[in-house]
Amino acid sequence: MIERWMVRTLLPLTCCLLLTGLPSVSKAQEVQVKGPLAGAPAVRHMRIYRAKRLQLQPFVGFTLQDQFSRTILFGGQLNYHFTDWLAFGVWGGYGGVHINTGLTNEVNDLGQTTDRNALSLPSRENFENQIAQMMWAAAAQVTFIPLRGKLSLFQKLFVDTDFYLFGGVAAVGVEERADVNTEGAPVCQTAPSPNATNDDPCVATQLARQSRVSIAPTFGVGLMMHITSWIGVSIEWRGLPFKWNTSGTDERGAGPGRNFPDGQISSADRRFLFNHMINLGVAFTLPPKARLSD
Repeated sequence: MIERWMVRTLLPLTCCLLLTGLPSVSKAQEVQVKGPLAGAPAVRHMRIYRAKRLQLQPFVGFTLQDQFSRTILFGGQLNYHFTDWLAFGVWGGYGGVHINTGLTNEVNDLGQTTDRNALSLPSRENFENQIAQMMWAAAAQVTFIPLRGKLSLFQKLFVDTDFYLFGGVAAVGVEERADVNTEGAPVCQTAPSPNATNDDPCVATQLARQSRVSIAPTFGVGLMMHITSWIGVSIEWRGLPFKWNTSGTDERGAGPGRNFPDGQISSADRRFLFNHMINLGVAFTLPPKARLSD
């Protein structure tokens, strides 16, 4: 009996003590790849879509979150890819279509002129004529392509896709309400009568326009889906932050006193806005045949 008790009691206890006494530090064993796979690349015969190739990409762009006027741009970009992950190029578009936002339509229909700042809104019916519009934009930029993979549709259709970032310097053509300085000629001391015509001096300031070029940084991200070795489809987001007076109103005072309203429309009334857009494009790459990696 005593021997049987010792076997059943001491033997498990001894095993537990031996296990707990083992060292807890383990070392990973380095795997040495030998044979034909030694030193082989991760992917063989991969299509090189960008390196040493020229890419032309027509696009249509839509500005987002505009206060008073949305712009649809038609243009293109041209990029030369020095490597499969780095390119230099130019981008540009013409603002061929301008669409009033709901806020602009409401001001046209319901806006009221005030004696306090009649210059800001001489006539509500002409408000859509005083708002600013983006007429064109052009940029020089560098594109960096850090990621590449495949997109699948229902696990049946696979498309080579890469993710890219870009940044550069842009010139933006803007059309705004012309500057108005009423010092010495107070044409907008009081709001015009409801029956005022465009010949009224105050209303006439609402219709005058001026164009200028604003220099701004530009940057964004995009996805390129390579449908064939030389045709691709892209979607990208682009930012264009710069100052402009989108409403054509007296926003802040100018001069030493900075009294508001100051009865002027000038550069002091421009506000810094983060303008951005979505571009949809079709890319054509030359030469048309993509090179294969080893």
